[in-house]
Amino acid sequence: MCSASAVISVVAWLALVLQLLLMVQQAAPGTSLHAVINYFSFFTILTNLLVALAATLPLLAPHSAAGQFFLRPSTQSAIAVYIAVVGVTYSWLLRHLWNPQGQQKIADVLLHDVVPVLYVAFWIFLVPKFRLRWSDAVRWLAYLLAYMAYTLARGFVSHWYPYYFIDVDTIGWSRALIHASGLLFAFFGLGLVFIAIGRWTARSIPAHATVT
Repeated sequence: MCSASAVISVVAWLALVLQLLLMVQQAAPGTSLHAVINYFSFFTILTNLLVALAATLPLLAPHSAAGQFFLRPSTQSAIAVYIAVVGVTYSWLLRHLWNPQGQQKIADVLLHDVVPVLYVAFWIFLVPKFRLRWSDAVRWLAYLLAYMAYTLARGFVSHWYPYYFIDVDTIGWSRALIHASGLLFAFFGLGLVFIAIGRWTARSIPAHATVT
């Protein structure tokens, strides 16, 4: 279990650092700070950061409050849903929009394909899921709701949106809110799917199992 967490940690941090360096390098002169702010405005980046923290802190500080938080099966399950959303949404809505090359291609594949697959596999095989409840799917929506609220509020001020399907300036508030609502329902549905999988697979994982 420790080795699996270590692999995920290394891959996630590598992907995050590489993408940050690329965005700063590609920024126009004098706009590096703006590029960093934009970097932390992408759902992909924030969710990969959650994965990196979830894989790293239990290894480096397992007895700390943060380490214990990320060791909770409910937390790990929520993050598994979040990173699955990253992979599914990118493949469904965004992959066809561009053709990254070189180092950007590496970062793109790591963030949207490799990390999601690694963490979901980690969740399926190593995380005890016997305490998952159907109501967890509702609580897990808080992350997406907070992200949407931040994105729309920041976009209203800056007129910059990280994704075209919530770009109010281009598609208007009505369509943006419809898209956001659709994502919310899809997010909720995926959460239910993960809980169903978790409850089904929990029978093969001892109730006293601990992920470290």
